[in-house]
Amino acid sequence: MTILIVIIALALVFDYINGFHDAANSIATVVSSKVLTPTQAVIWAAVFNFVAYFIAKFIIGGFGIADTVSKTVDMSFIDNPSLVIIAGLIAAIIWNLVTWWLGIPSSSSHTLIGGFAGAGIAASGFESVHAGVIGIIALFIVVAPLIGMVAGNIITLITFHLIRRAKPSKAESWFKRTQLISSAALSIGHGLNDSQKVMGIIAAALIANSSSQQLPSWMQMSSMSDMHDWIPIGCFTAIALGTVSGGWKIMKTMGNRITKITPIEGFCAQTAGAITLFITEVLHVPVSTTHVITGSIIGVGSIKRLSAVRWGVTVNLLWAWILTIPLSALLAAMLYVVVARIC
Repeated sequence: MTILIVIIALALVFDYINGFHDAANSIATVVSSKVLTPTQAVIWAAVFNFVAYFIAKFIIGGFGIADTVSKTVDMSFIDNPSLVIIAGLIAAIIWNLVTWWLGIPSSSSHTLIGGFAGAGIAASGFESVHAGVIGIIALFIVVAPLIGMVAGNIITLITFHLIRRAKPSKAESWFKRTQLISSAALSIGHGLNDSQKVMGIIAAALIANSSSQQLPSWMQMSSMSDMHDWIPIGCFTAIALGTVSGGWKIMKTMGNRITKITPIEGFCAQTAGAITLFITEVLHVPVSTTHVITGSIIGVGSIKRLSAVRWGVTVNLLWAWILTIPLSALLAAMLYVVVARIC
């Protein structure tokens, strides 16, 4: 039971780090367009990160992304699943902290999945990994930002058409207010998507150990349908608290370095990102909020002209996205060897 407490603690720590690592995704455009101050923006985002719990619980009626993540590794092939999960979580935490320190908006989602899979492979070989699940997640490294980019293009064209006769000053003033709505929607999408990934990891640990040892009732799980309320509440709370802590290094990249953002364009980018996240929630596919909003910002910026997007920055981000899963997997595999020897 002690090792399960360690797993739960590490999972919530990762969720907290995920919050401040990815805070820039939902508030960078609001801050860069001077709609809110950084402090106001992180509080605004954190509130709606937690509101996402009630939407998932009472409107959507389930946590499909958590179920997908829990199936990344087949625990029946692994002798000690707890060590696999610990190694994967530690690797994900290290990668998130390193990329946050360097100001690289990498994917917390893919870090976690890469770490989980890499530790599983180190423990029992490639047969322990569900290749189909990993393949779909990897495919959406490309698909998710493309959806965001196309949605950004369409929403920007529609918005500019609707306001074509409005005075620029009046339009900007109006969109400063509506950007609060789009930012809230994006924060809800962020909470729905990212909180569930850690829920899937905790659930996988409890399900794997419930059959092999006697656990208290609040930890016993035989399937995802037995999800205890404390798991989602804890995960959504942790990511909201992390968001309040900020993420200023990455915010600089997301807010201004890709393309200059006005309130109107910020509204379009956030709306496109939110729509993309809601679509992937329905599909139960865990995607990167970072990838989605980056694609949306590129889509909005490219409407003005292609040169408005700083493609050099974008290419560097793309490399970070591609390398996240394999490098996290490699780090987790090495950590698993160390943890297995210690334990």
